[in-house]
Formats: sequence, C-alpha cells, structure tokens
Amino acid sequence: MKTIEEPVVIREGDSFKVVLSKYGAIALDKQENLHELIGDAEGDLDLEKGILSFGDISFPVQILGFYRDDLNQWSWAWDSEEIFGADLIKSAVEMKQAGIDAGIPEFSSPVIQCDFNACHTLAMATVGILDFDAYYAVNEEGIDIFVAIEKGNIPEVNTVEKFKDTFYTFQKNFKVDSRMAFDAYTKLKGYGIKHHDDFDVAYIGESRIIVGFTERNNVRTIQMFLEEE
Repeated sequence: MKTIEEPVVIREGDSFKVVLSKYGAIALDKQENLHELIGDAEGDLDLEKGILSFGDISFPVQILGFYRDDLNQWSWAWDSEEIFGADLIKSAVEMKQAGIDAGIPEFSSPVIQCDFNACHTLAMATVGILDFDAYYAVNEEGIDIFVAIEKGNIPEVNTVEKFKDTFYTFQKNFKVDSRMAFDAYTKLKGYGIKHHDDFDVAYIGESRIIVGFTERNNVRTIQMFLEEE
C-alpha cells in the first residue's frame, strides 16, 4: 500500500520552532540564491516605490518589519501601516493572520523583545511560508528594515551538493527538529522522499541523499550518492 505523504503546512498548535523546522531550510536555500546573484553588494531601499536595489539590479519588495537595536525589539510592519502604507505590508498582514489562525504569537504580536538573530528567523519563516525569493535587511538611520523580495526575480541554483550543504548548515546552526526539517525541505523542493525507522532518503533525479537520525531526531550521518554520468 502506497504511503500518502503529508503536505508541508502550518497546523493549529504549531510552535514557532516547528514552523521554522518546516520552512527554514527552503528559506536558507533562497538566501543562497540571492547571494549567488549579488555577492557582497549592499542594498538600497526606496520605501516610496517599494524597490530594493543592488547597483543595476532592482527587486520589488514587501516590508516585513523592523528591528531597533537600542530596544532589542522587533516590530511587525502590519502594526505600522501609517509609516509604510497598506500596499507594502500586505504580506506582513498575511503573517499576522497565520499567527492568529495557528496560535503562533511570534506572528500575531505587534512587538517582540528579541535579539537581531531572532529577526532573521522571523524573516526566514515568512519567506518559506509565503514563497518569496529571499529577504534582506537594510539599515536606515539605526533601524534595520527587513524586506521580502517578490517571487520570480532571482534565478534558482539547484544541485544535489547545494541541497546537502544547505540542509547540513541549517540543522547545525538553528535549534530545530532536524528530521522534520529534512522532510519539509525535500518536499518543498519538489523531490521525493522515503522514510525508514532511523533514516530518510531524498531522491533528486537519480541521485540520493540519505540522512540518519538519532532517537531525538538529531542528524547522525549524511551520505550523498550522485547519479552516474
């Protein structure tokens, strides 16, 4: 009997850790696409036009929120319509509703006391959930404004090696459920996956990534088998 795979969705009662586990790796994948395109260039944000520019490269964006280092405080853009205007905060409003529906206060609270790194996890979750191309933080007069780049503007880089390295980096550097992260990342990339007692296999064309897990869903081993040319 064929196993019916569960789709990657936010479910009522999911914690932020669970949401990040599901959507963080695909967001990191997208960030790497952005870096491949712009390198170390610094972005310039035109708030009136909703455009983020890197020299001759420009992207339409949505405003997610902003961080004040002096207050250790993240503010969602949906709580600042008078500053950004309704058109540029539509996606932030979507995240608010998602937080209300699923009971996730990180999305539905207008202000969050946190450090700068936590802002990146909020932006990563948003990019993964709403399927943006990437996010970027622009410093404007001491305030870091996080924006999401609209889908369809950044070329994707898809290789087996990138998939393996992105997953490894994500589960190593973020406090997530690694097995859940591997499952979700594989599905969101459109690859096949098979589950076993203590390991899972991602199928990328004729290549395979095999990840072994501990009883606590931490990564034990990662193996890559490339398609023979």
